[in-house]
Amino acid sequence: MNAGTAYLSVAAGFLVATAIKLWALRKNPRDPLLRAVTATLFVAAFLFVTAAPPNLAVINEMFGVPNIAAPIVYSILTAFDGISIVLLIHWRGNEDARVTLRRTRLCLTTYATVMVAICALFALGDAPVERLRDLDTYYCGTPWIREMILLYLTAHSVAAVTLVLLCLRWSRKVPGTLKAGLLLITAGAVCMFGYDLLKFTAIFARWLGHDWDALSTDVAFSLAGFSAFLFSAGFMLPPIGQGVGSRWRALRRFRRLQPLWLEIRPEIPPTSPPPMPWWQPVKRRLMQRETDIFDAVLRLTPWFDHSTGAEIYALALAEYSEARRARGEADACVIARAVIRKGYAVPALAPERRWTVSSIEDSEDLVDMSAAMLRSPRVEVTRQSSALAEHSA
Repeated sequence: MNAGTAYLSVAAGFLVATAIKLWALRKNPRDPLLRAVTATLFVAAFLFVTAAPPNLAVINEMFGVPNIAAPIVYSILTAFDGISIVLLIHWRGNEDARVTLRRTRLCLTTYATVMVAICALFALGDAPVERLRDLDTYYCGTPWIREMILLYLTAHSVAAVTLVLLCLRWSRKVPGTLKAGLLLITAGAVCMFGYDLLKFTAIFARWLGHDWDALSTDVAFSLAGFSAFLFSAGFMLPPIGQGVGSRWRALRRFRRLQPLWLEIRPEIPPTSPPPMPWWQPVKRRLMQRETDIFDAVLRLTPWFDHSTGAEIYALALAEYSEARRARGEADACVIARAVIRKGYAVPALAPERRWTVSSIEDSEDLVDMSAAMLRSPRVEVTRQSSALAEHSA
């Protein structure tokens, strides 16, 4: 693979990542962090598009100035460095908004100044021979152009070290996919710094009369592509992981509520919407299931027998010595009996004889009560005894 194709392949990867973020941004256009990540990925893609040797030649020809593409690419790279640091600052957040604002302004001002200096140094220098791949080593001894090269590499190195320190410090405090994403960004920043070291080594070798240009044109280039991959993966992993995790938790809760939903299903009003098909978003299906449960519990309230709840609660508490579990089992028995009694048109109980089902007030308690519907022998006994009693009556 030649250099141009390789650069454009990396750019294509960043464009794909940008497209994924744009799709997410379509659903949440006011999310400032999402917009910042999208912009960062787009700038990275733009950087690799402009840095491809064939496109460097096009830029030079367009402006009619040999090597004018160099300060343009170096400026875009410097902008990407500054944006990455600012993004990480805002991604992490800070209790004091003034500290975040001050750091942001300092970073943006510093890197904007570097961009202006890069352009000014190129204007002061003289680089008449077009070099599409080895400009850094070819002009490393040319006044002003040399300073421009050293300036952009220094700014890039500072950004790499800053990103490593920020990511490592933050990764110690967070778990899961966010931690993994930060470690990927850290690895990408280490590769960034390795890229700079290779460039500096090749330049120093030129100053000493040696030809180590391959470190700059070949090895450093390969490291830049790998660094770009790690960066894009690091920025993409946390939101993707959080989204997948959120959907998995919703699906797990949806399935765990099924026993309770099946129990109260006869009490779901016929005018209620039918259950959504499986291809609908799981969070919407979960919301519908929870709504059905709450509505059915409200309709069954007049048949919640206090004596049944108190008896089952005492038995379960004696067995488990855990009030929460005992309460969930008692509530499950009360609901199971209420469904049967209402189905047999048994008159409603007086308010003072009613049991208060409290397990619906907490999401985890609701899931535990649903589990009791499926597994508790006392719930099954309550069903059978209630059905037998009402049938005999």
